[in-house]
Amino acid sequence: MKAARFTAFLLATALFGCEPAVEEPIRTPPVLEEPEMAATDDPLILQARGIFDPIPFNPPELEGNPSNPEKVELGKMLFFEPRLSASWLISCNTCHNLALGGVDLLETSVGHGWQRGPRNSPTVLNAVFNLAQFWDGRAEDLAEQAMGPIQASVEMANTPERAMATLESMPEYVELFHSAFPGEPDPVTFENLARAIEVFEATLITPNAPFDQFLRGDSDALSTKEREGLEAFIGRGCVACHRGVNLGGTGYFPFGVVERPGADILPLEDKGRYEVTRTVDDEYVFKSPSLRNIHLTPPYFHSGTVWSLSQAVEVMSTAQLGTQLTPADAETIVAYLKTLTGDQPVVQYPILPPQTPETPLPDVFMGLPGY
Repeated sequence: MKAARFTAFLLATALFGCEPAVEEPIRTPPVLEEPEMAATDDPLILQARGIFDPIPFNPPELEGNPSNPEKVELGKMLFFEPRLSASWLISCNTCHNLALGGVDLLETSVGHGWQRGPRNSPTVLNAVFNLAQFWDGRAEDLAEQAMGPIQASVEMANTPERAMATLESMPEYVELFHSAFPGEPDPVTFENLARAIEVFEATLITPNAPFDQFLRGDSDALSTKEREGLEAFIGRGCVACHRGVNLGGTGYFPFGVVERPGADILPLEDKGRYEVTRTVDDEYVFKSPSLRNIHLTPPYFHSGTVWSLSQAVEVMSTAQLGTQLTPADAETIVAYLKTLTGDQPVVQYPILPPQTPETPLPDVFMGLPGY
């Protein structure tokens, strides 16, 4: 009897006693106050300030793509949306996992039908500060980059038409596109999909690393060994390719200036930027990678064949600078590189809209015998 009365009470409460849930508005993230560059007479800080810049606490403004809370939210949902892939298995986060430093921790990424991509997946964290995207710089910005993997047969294996049909089949997405791009008569486009992802990815920055604190004037932010590593990093010439706010991503450089690495590290069939420009001088030329959060993002190089950061430092010293480092010297530089790890972005996993009968169904071909 008591159980029946309790069940009736719960039913009555559910039917009459509960107010409808109020949908939370999309909120604008607070604008953080940027720390000032403190006055200092520390000669190493002063030297470093002439080469590097700290990562800002707030995302940069994107030329031609202004941010608003709805666009950031839409971009986040699309970043985690596996139904943008033909298989419904792969999202941007698959290869740029925000829980793993913005990478997938694989030599080369695994895409549609278990195909292996040709290059290591670069981190998405702080990618907004790069002069271009991909190892060969074939995408001018993050929006152009976002379009590539969706269409690549080895990655998400989709088409713009099918991707947009998928999103248009879900009313929640259509409504959010209209909110994110106000004033546009038909905002649900492949270009706006990419622009929304770009605005979200621009928020994925990692400020406040110990090295940033050091640049801003805190001499105690680096230990004695870390300072020695910074001195070696500058003195040995690493800053020729790794400078600025991202310690890389600022230009294109030949891999093997002094001594070309073996084919396991520098595969002969991958000629880098040459595939974009068809200029002979660009053979085996690549965009310098960012060193931000570098110890979180093995394996290293575009081939992804080196798992040890210390070994990667030794390879770069030999190939680019023509100098041989001792293991102790390499570890000293590694100690400095670890100070480049900043506060990781905290992203709340979005709840995505349910599909409808109009949503194109997945292609789950696995590329394996029996499928």
